[in-house]
Amino acid sequence: MSTFLNLMVYGLADGAILALAALGFVLIYKATSVINFAQGEFLLVGAYMFYTAFVVLQLPLVLAVVFGVVIATLIGVLVERLILRPMVGENPISIIMVTIGLSIFLRSVVQMFYGTRPQSQPAVLPTGSVNVLGATIPVNRLWVLLIAAVVLTAFTVFFRRSRHGIAMRAVADDQQAAMTMGISVRRIFAMAWALAAVSALIAGILLGDIYAVDQNIAAFGLLVFPVVILGGLDSVPGTIVGGLTIGLLKQFTSGYLDPGLATVIPYVVLVLILLVRPYGIFGETRIERV
Repeated sequence: MSTFLNLMVYGLADGAILALAALGFVLIYKATSVINFAQGEFLLVGAYMFYTAFVVLQLPLVLAVVFGVVIATLIGVLVERLILRPMVGENPISIIMVTIGLSIFLRSVVQMFYGTRPQSQPAVLPTGSVNVLGATIPVNRLWVLLIAAVVLTAFTVFFRRSRHGIAMRAVADDQQAAMTMGISVRRIFAMAWALAAVSALIAGILLGDIYAVDQNIAAFGLLVFPVVILGGLDSVPGTIVGGLTIGLLKQFTSGYLDPGLATVIPYVVLVLILLVRPYGIFGETRIERV
């Protein structure tokens, strides 16, 4: 029982971080129809930006987070304005290749300034552990769950209640109709990339705290693809369900079967979902007539 509870908490914590990362991916896809292969590198850059502010510049925790949010927003806007906007109307394969090139560029920049060794960072989340039904649960994992729940709830309220959130939903549904209502589609595109970068920043900070600030953060970000395929490329609720499912599946496979298999099983799920339900659990089924 204790092993099960440990694996469940670890899996939920990893899944919550995956949901945050996948949220950015879905935002970009819904608003711009761009599949962003650089989402894992957005996590990496976010983690290192926070490390720079918190450790190198020695800013207080709150200011370090604000610094990271500002930098993440600027990166998201600049990527949309300078790289993706000139590609509007181009072949989707060309845009995918651009995002792959962007991922290589971002990772190379991080390696150029920080090297490839893990960076030492003081703990941000409370340390220690609590005993639950005989299982020793790390407190920082519980804090990850709480923070992720608050952030995901805030994003949900933003999309449903705020003026800009409703505008983003309108653009995602029908760009032409949104334009006739006076909504600036270009501004919404930039906002989508900025919010995606901010959600990746939060996920990167949490990953850097519970694991380490290193290049493996980008590799963890690759699990975004099984998450969004499982939940649905255009579904925000699907990112939560998909993230938690993949996180739990990965941890239970590692604990009860084999750690090596745990790195493969999410992609096995990806293939199976593509074969059985290509649009994901909550994805919108689109039928094109030609």
